[in-house]
Amino acid sequence: MVSLRFPFLYSQSPNPNPPHATTSRSFSATATASCSVAVACGAGIAAGIALSQTPTNPLFGNAFNSLLSNLLLSRNRFSPMWGSLSLSDTSAPVTESKTGMSFPSVLKDSQRLLGIGLRKKAILGLKNIDVYAFGVYADDADIKKLLSEKYATLSTEELKERKELKEDLMESDISMTVRLQIVYGRLSIRSVRNAFEESVGSRLRKFGGSDNKELLERFTSQFKDDYKIPRGSIIDLSRDQGYVLRTTIDGKEVGSIQSKLLCRSIFDLYIGDEPFDQKAKEDVQQNLAFILQK
Repeated sequence: MVSLRFPFLYSQSPNPNPPHATTSRSFSATATASCSVAVACGAGIAAGIALSQTPTNPLFGNAFNSLLSNLLLSRNRFSPMWGSLSLSDTSAPVTESKTGMSFPSVLKDSQRLLGIGLRKKAILGLKNIDVYAFGVYADDADIKKLLSEKYATLSTEELKERKELKEDLMESDISMTVRLQIVYGRLSIRSVRNAFEESVGSRLRKFGGSDNKELLERFTSQFKDDYKIPRGSIIDLSRDQGYVLRTTIDGKEVGSIQSKLLCRSIFDLYIGDEPFDQKAKEDVQQNLAFILQK
């Protein structure tokens, strides 16, 4: 097992994924539409060719008819990738396109997936590795209950531009979860603990001053060396009612801490001013606006 504490450079580019990059993970239906058009065009071409075959060429006719059947059957076999799912698609899981990590559209019956992203790290300033994919979830009912009154008169477009919307999401007592799915197979739990010491520690100092070492220690001590986190392992950081941060590793609860400051600091890593993935933050804002307009 390799610890990545020292090689990691924990500063993060403010915009690691340009808005028009091919790895875009927005909640648009563009990719699905493109796939459907491609399949439809392919089916149409195959149909035209198959119909044009003469009885004197049964071999070609059978081949093209087989191709046509396969194309038509495949139209319903596309699994949604990030960039192909709208917020209205509530049942299908969503796949982060670069890593292949899959996220359920809904957690705990009521927390809806708002955005997914990728946490990267630079090794010795030379190479970026994909450490984990993450998904940000929030409870539909809580969002409407606690935020609708303030933002009810604004349009979806106006909501997308309101910086205070995501601030209110982080500050309010809304049930939320950030799900981490480990991508880098040689990551140790010690590396995770050390990374949180630095990243969460910097946020605690930012929002609460320097006298929060005990709180940070309580949080990071949950990640004990006994836990193994191979590729595909899941870490959930959930804010329950009353600002209780609950941590689970592969479904097993490893600790809970009641602290509004800690909850705020955790979520700031993913949707704050300097997030791990800028595109994920934008998706969260966009889909939060969509929920408030439903």
